[in-house]
Amino acid sequence: MRLDKFLKISRLIKRRTLAKEVADQGRITVNGHTAKASTTVKPEDELVIKFGQKLVTLTINSLRENVKKDEAASLYTILNEEPVKKEPTDF
Repeated sequence: MRLDKFLKISRLIKRRTLAKEVADQGRITVNGHTAKASTTVKPEDELVIKFGQKLVTLTINSLRENVKKDEAASLYTILNEEPVKKEPTDF
């Protein structure tokens, strides 16, 4: 399944076009490699997504074409959530 489609179906990102934009900005890695929207994901892949000021690490449990809202969270397991470290500035 495509990365952008998984993000939409799992409801991690609301719209597929937004998921595509986030991926194309280089804010998502799959198994340590920067991913594009068309990257194929499979169960047990590890994703790291930069959402604004936080970094979310998760693993994919399963892939399905249609998921009810209540079941969407069962498609992945969040391993870690941490704030994005700010780079020190030299003046």
